[in-house]
Amino acid sequence: MLDIPAQPSDQGDSPAAAHYTADFLRVKGLADRGVPTAQHSLGFMYASGQGVAQNFELAVAWYRMAASAGLELAQYNLGVMFQKGQGVAQDYGQAAYWYRRAASQGYAPAQYNLGWLYAKGQGVPNDVQQALQWFSQAADQGEPGAQHNLGMMYETGKGVPQDVDAATMWYRRAAEQGYARSQFSLALRSDGDAALQWFGKAAEQGYAPAQFNLGLRYDKGQDVDQDSSRAVLWYGRAAEQGHVSSQFNLALMYDSGHGLPRDEALALEWYRRAANQGHAGAQDNLGVRYEHGQGVARDPVQAAHWYLQAAEQGMPSAQYHLAQLFDAGMGVANDPEQAVEWYRKAAGQGHLRAQFDLGLRYEGGIGVARDEAQALEWYRRAAHQDYAPAQYMVGALLDRAEHGNPVEATDWFHKAADQGHALAQFELGLRHDCGKGIERDYEAAHFWYLCAARQGHARAQFNLGVMYSAGQGVQRDLVQAYGWLQRAGGAGVGAAAGYLKKIAARMEPQLLAQAQAAL
Repeated sequence: MLDIPAQPSDQGDSPAAAHYTADFLRVKGLADRGVPTAQHSLGFMYASGQGVAQNFELAVAWYRMAASAGLELAQYNLGVMFQKGQGVAQDYGQAAYWYRRAASQGYAPAQYNLGWLYAKGQGVPNDVQQALQWFSQAADQGEPGAQHNLGMMYETGKGVPQDVDAATMWYRRAAEQGYARSQFSLALRSDGDAALQWFGKAAEQGYAPAQFNLGLRYDKGQDVDQDSSRAVLWYGRAAEQGHVSSQFNLALMYDSGHGLPRDEALALEWYRRAANQGHAGAQDNLGVRYEHGQGVARDPVQAAHWYLQAAEQGMPSAQYHLAQLFDAGMGVANDPEQAVEWYRKAAGQGHLRAQFDLGLRYEGGIGVARDEAQALEWYRRAAHQDYAPAQYMVGALLDRAEHGNPVEATDWFHKAADQGHALAQFELGLRHDCGKGIERDYEAAHFWYLCAARQGHARAQFNLGVMYSAGQGVQRDLVQAYGWLQRAGGAGVGAAAGYLKKIAARMEPQLLAQAQAAL
């Protein structure tokens, strides 16, 4: 029998013995007489702190005695202690040794754990076939963890031919025993009520990915009526376990106030918790809050810190935000070249504003050598995403002599003008007015000048005044002409003053008073 160092709390004739339970004393008496089952039970008591102070070293000692006598449950528990490093130095080789002795006696949990060690190559060579062998033996005895792992092996074709039906069968066998991971796997392979049922079973057991997915369905109204309160409930349960996507989604819900009262403080808290776990979206959102002082003191340095964390993970919006800080020298040193690099990374991932801003930099030679061809390329990418300012810039570049495509330029101006872009509306009016790249059409020119003028475009206001004065493309109306020219003059168009004098001289005093009163 193994010699165990005596301790004050382990001596039957000490005053401390009076605090032991009768069950502990009975088991210890049998263990001292060499009964393996009692030795194992005593080890379990020490390991769990049941009826005695928890002591992993003594647990290992008693497990070892029972294990050496061939008791498979003790061999298994001794393997667990070596695997976890409880009461002994962590030693996967010793864990595998004791698991194998128990597994060879048909003990399913030991077969399952031994399979895991082979799958991971811990303490034994990485060997998929050995893992499959031990998982199979444990699964046939109903061990749900082994059944789940077999399901994964069939699903991925690892060590066996890929077989989705076999994978589903093993997942179902484990799920029907209440194994949460298998319930979750079945839910992912199901639709409608069946998916909700399996998600629910796994979620109720505290399985965070299932809780997240259940929250997502209530959040989006997928297969169930939309219910923000239940979404918050399930996201919250998973979030408290550290499930980072749940933390982020919970932050979004509190941030938007979708279906529940908006709470900026709670949104910030959950963004921060997710950001600290490396969630790029949360880091970007946290950066926005520090940049603009939303719920926190404005701090561009902190904003740059969080944008950088997300940008280095490849998040395009964070890369764009970081580029803007380098452009402005906020929270970081002003560095146009660094700005261009981050704009480029975001633009390459399809970020619309980054593509447009990169075009601006190539056109103006800011932080990069001036290159109109590159500018046009990036403007085009943003323009194809229906971004009106980019559509206008494509038109403007194509309109230049070196590019020489007024027809295509007109088409892009039209796309931007249809979206309400004032500069494009003016250009389109001008083209109809002059017949450049399009058939001359004074009525169309009047229409587009009017659209731009109503948005405050000064030259459009001036041209509109001239057209009303001359009755060109519209019925002659000196009151309208006077009004638009007055607005253009007030906006700084110098030629408007001369036209106003000429028009005023042609107007009856009553009509002039009417025009002036309308301003």
